[in-house]
Amino acid sequence: MKEKKGVRLEHISKIYKDPKTGKDFYAVEDTTLDIEAGTFVTLLGPSGCGKTTTLRMIAGFESPDEGEIYLGGEAINHLTPNKRDTAMVFQSYALLPHYNVFDNVAYGLKIRKVSREEIRERVMNILKLVEMDGMESRMTNQLSGGQQQRVALARALVLEPGVLLFDEPLSNLDAKLRVSMRTEIRKIQQKVGITAIYVTHDQSEAMSISDKIIIMSKGKVEQIGTPREIYYHPNSRFVADFIGEANFLDARVLSADGDQARIQVAGKQMEVGNFGSARAGDTAALVIRPEAAVLADKGQLEATVMLSTFMGAYQYYQVLVDGMELQITDYNPVNRRIYEVGEKAFLDFDSRGVYIL
Repeated sequence: MKEKKGVRLEHISKIYKDPKTGKDFYAVEDTTLDIEAGTFVTLLGPSGCGKTTTLRMIAGFESPDEGEIYLGGEAINHLTPNKRDTAMVFQSYALLPHYNVFDNVAYGLKIRKVSREEIRERVMNILKLVEMDGMESRMTNQLSGGQQQRVALARALVLEPGVLLFDEPLSNLDAKLRVSMRTEIRKIQQKVGITAIYVTHDQSEAMSISDKIIIMSKGKVEQIGTPREIYYHPNSRFVADFIGEANFLDARVLSADGDQARIQVAGKQMEVGNFGSARAGDTAALVIRPEAAVLADKGQLEATVMLSTFMGAYQYYQVLVDGMELQITDYNPVNRRIYEVGEKAFLDFDSRGVYIL
């Protein structure tokens, strides 16, 4: 593979016209990103947040209305997609139906006038990398969805791009195959060492494959961090609610000192982490992850069980605390007491597992 390249976006904006109102709106607004060479970065967010538009601007399929995009230090706004050192893996695979596997993978190299001997060597090496060697003569309609995705990945990798782009590449696969394919994509990216930018709306997908996650909402970046940072240290209610499951309880901040706060919630006082900018006197949200609390006969917050469901690996509860509904996932319940609907119990949790926003 060629030299790994980073990507830098400086104050990028993309403006579209709303077909219903005729008014302009920002699909992406004043976005600045610095993606390090060799890393796997995921653009994550709900539909319409701007993640796909951002990816398409990097690829050259859309042009920014404001700002500049750099690839390995080179400004690329003026370059057409085929002149950029990038390759895209599409959601629809975009394979050529009348070509076999070998010719699909070789297509881009033939366009670039690479010699026949080099094409064969590079295609066979890449097919081995994606575990499709021995299937080079198969037609694409003879392949499973997972195999077609491997061919699409091979076709992009064989070009030896500086940056590999993924536009929701697994959304057409069933749930089990999605999990295995995302693992394979991550393994291949790490083995090759290529810079990868991946778009998805699937939080678990982003958590499992990314070095860093960029969470977007309404055309703007909400937070950038490692999966652990995003999960345990969200900087807003939107991020806390979007990544995984989160419970929110209204709390009154009694005092705040650096990254710790003393709060009152449901009539109880407790010490928690302060990950926002809460100050004494504020009304803020106490965040409790479903797996961070368990039900017990003694604890910090009294609760009433509204739903109790055995899920195998965990007991799933919905409980009421001070009139607010919370979800609890109590893992490995085999030796624990199971609380039934209507029972009173207490939430017990480590104060390090809850925090104030």
